[in-house]
Amino acid sequence: MPPGGQTPPEPRVLTTRRSGVDRAFRSVSGASGAMVLIIMTLVGLFLGIRAFDAISDAGFSFVTTQVWEPDGGNFGIAAILSGTVFIAVTAILIVVPLSLAVALYICEYAPRRIKRTLISLVDLMAAVPSVVFGLWGFFFLQNHMIGISRWISTYFGWIPIFSVDGSDPDDPLSTATVFTSSTFIAAVVVAIMVAPFTTAVMREVFSQAPIGEREGAYALGATKWGMIRSVVLPFGKGGIIGGTMLGLGRALGETIVVALIISPIFIIQPQILQNGANSVSALIALRYGEATPFGTSALMAAGLALFLITLVVNFAASSIVARTRSGASTNE
Repeated sequence: MPPGGQTPPEPRVLTTRRSGVDRAFRSVSGASGAMVLIIMTLVGLFLGIRAFDAISDAGFSFVTTQVWEPDGGNFGIAAILSGTVFIAVTAILIVVPLSLAVALYICEYAPRRIKRTLISLVDLMAAVPSVVFGLWGFFFLQNHMIGISRWISTYFGWIPIFSVDGSDPDDPLSTATVFTSSTFIAAVVVAIMVAPFTTAVMREVFSQAPIGEREGAYALGATKWGMIRSVVLPFGKGGIIGGTMLGLGRALGETIVVALIISPIFIIQPQILQNGANSVSALIALRYGEATPFGTSALMAAGLALFLITLVVNFAASSIVARTRSGASTNE
């Protein structure tokens, strides 16, 4: 109690009087966020309702069966779902080092006079339609990738994922068709497609690394790479993870590029250089036009599985990014 027996003053309550514009903006922002959640819920309900007949008929075998004959009562997503994962993961393993290098070059090494041009070119790649990448991959890139696939198989074929059945490394005249329409070729095109998105996220976060910490690293005698390794990369961990997961989500759902390049098969094939692959989105695109009502329900069930996997990937990415320094700073 203060001297003289006086009662202490009550703490002052601070209040904010929002103007009409502030209240309107708050309402619109809240409604927009709620609308996104409502739309996602409605999409999930739509897929679930349309897929109910197929899922109830197939049961748990829908997840384990590698055949796709819904009208014959024998169908499942084991092969196409594994193919989707193989293509997406291979694409991400290719695109992350590429995007990381491009983002670091633009932020840290590119001369000021060409930095804006490089940013515009990377952003412009994101505007190229998927079908253009697919046609380019099918008619041009595939023929040029056969030699690379053959080289990888020749020297790294002892690793199971790089082995190719029907290829003889000692015979230069052996057929090259075993290397076409493969998971690897589809993944390369998908990686080039998603690279602008992952690069943009990483570049934006790297550019926000604190100037004081950069200068502090230089003051302690760090080289350019030492500063990047000790300041930029740790700060940008959230951007690296976020860009990677964004690219993974895009790669999981890519349709036209994969449909144009692959030769569809319905077996689990982890050999990424081998001819033949499949994905959920490509299956839906290729089979929807000729599907019966029950076949359409089966395709909806496959789409529901892809929808749920994408949600899990994005929620996991959000949780990981929020725990990082750059992710926490952007959420404040």
